[in-house]
Amino acid sequence: MPKVKLNGKEIEVKPGTMLIDAFKQAGEDIAHYCYHPGLPTAGVCRLCMVEIEGNPRMQIACNTVVTEGMSARNNSDKVKEAVRWGLNFHLINHPLDCPICDQAGECGLQDQYMKFGKYTPEMSEQKVKKRKVVSLGERVVLDSERCILCSRCVRFTSEITKTNELGIFNRGDHAEIGTFEDKPLNNNYSMNTVDICPVGALTSKDFRFRQRVWYLKDASSICTGCSTGCKIRVYYNEEGLFRIKPEHNPEVNGYWMCDKGRDIYKHVNPEARLQEARWGQVGNWQVKDIAEALREAGEAIRASVRDSHHSKVALVLTGQQTLEELTAAVKFFLSDLNSRDIYHWINNPEEMEKFDGLLFRGDRNPNTKGLLSLLASEKVSATWAQLEGKLNSHEIETLMVVGPEDPGVFPDLAAKLKLFAKAKRLVWLSSARVAAVDQVTTATWQIPLKSFFEKDGTLVNAQGRKQTLRKIATLIPAAVSVDQAVAVMSGREKAVPMGKFELNWKKTNFFVGERGSL
Repeated sequence: MPKVKLNGKEIEVKPGTMLIDAFKQAGEDIAHYCYHPGLPTAGVCRLCMVEIEGNPRMQIACNTVVTEGMSARNNSDKVKEAVRWGLNFHLINHPLDCPICDQAGECGLQDQYMKFGKYTPEMSEQKVKKRKVVSLGERVVLDSERCILCSRCVRFTSEITKTNELGIFNRGDHAEIGTFEDKPLNNNYSMNTVDICPVGALTSKDFRFRQRVWYLKDASSICTGCSTGCKIRVYYNEEGLFRIKPEHNPEVNGYWMCDKGRDIYKHVNPEARLQEARWGQVGNWQVKDIAEALREAGEAIRASVRDSHHSKVALVLTGQQTLEELTAAVKFFLSDLNSRDIYHWINNPEEMEKFDGLLFRGDRNPNTKGLLSLLASEKVSATWAQLEGKLNSHEIETLMVVGPEDPGVFPDLAAKLKLFAKAKRLVWLSSARVAAVDQVTTATWQIPLKSFFEKDGTLVNAQGRKQTLRKIATLIPAAVSVDQAVAVMSGREKAVPMGKFELNWKKTNFFVGERGSL
């Protein structure tokens, strides 16, 4: 472990560590634009200048490997002056449009100017005008005037996705980022270029102008968009969720996530949710108290077992719920009802094993591995063909379905509901408001479930890695977890603990407390 002294502070680092990473490890601020720990080194911004003892010239820290006994500093007057000049040159043609820039509040340019700049501009030349509001693809917009040519986005498409849509065109002060002819930025990881852009040059079409970032809170979670289980950051306020960004997890997703995973916030927001318990059938729905609906559904399930010589109930599970929820549902059927009619609803069987080699998987469920392991451990081996046979022959009186949190990844949803409706009674549990459920002709209880945003639990990803999901806040007060629902349906509990809307605050500048006084 080489020892290095940085700004007078001695630390140990791993062999091969770059000097810029050593500064970060030591807790010492160092200016930089083009450097990113998930990308190859470019060394084009020249801001991470340091003085190294014994070296007559300043060096860039992003391309200098730490050696035993090295002593470096970036807090000398010489380095500070060099960084100020570097920032000055970066801003020669940068527009002064912070008030209308979508990056304001989380902009590396603003942050680094306040830390390392604060110079008096000495440039009197007219700024070079470049293209504004350029659509690079389905999700990303470019403002060429704001770009500082750090090349992060170009390196991402050449080294990470290897799709090579982006390049730097022209020379000198006319150089700008762009796409190659007939090759728009439409790969499934395009939004990572927005994340790593240190200024407001690349912005998201989905998030653009929807919220100021200082009006958003954020919390760590797990992406439920596929079975990879990327670590994510969820951004929200009293109006709901607004965006998803990746959070670094070296064991699963590194620094990145796919574009499809960024859309999972949309089926969590209230407008997409089943907000109250309901009972009835097409054309005749009644809103029910959640505890009353669960007790009624539980009695119907138990009656289908009690009043017949053999079980006339069945359970359908998806890989969209936590391991704790799935376990509760399975135990309910095995122990309380003595029924092994438990079935796995595979939403896209032809896609389940597909993998793009980076992060995205065809299995669009966060917990398929956990569900399969649970069924195997309980020796449940019922097949979907058996369920179809029993429904078509009307052997099943009451069918309980723990349905999808994201209906958009269940292409066979309408067809499956027609099959489920052949049961005499249907108990449908889902966090999503599914229009097709409102059209079923059989007597149905609709039970609202909590989303990933609103509950604790365990998810097992495609690698078999158990990851912990943590509750962030409650959006739908009437929603329950599957284990809470089962506790009431089985008769072990008489009621469910009612939640309350936890985002009921007035719009607040959350950055004031987080970033200190100005």
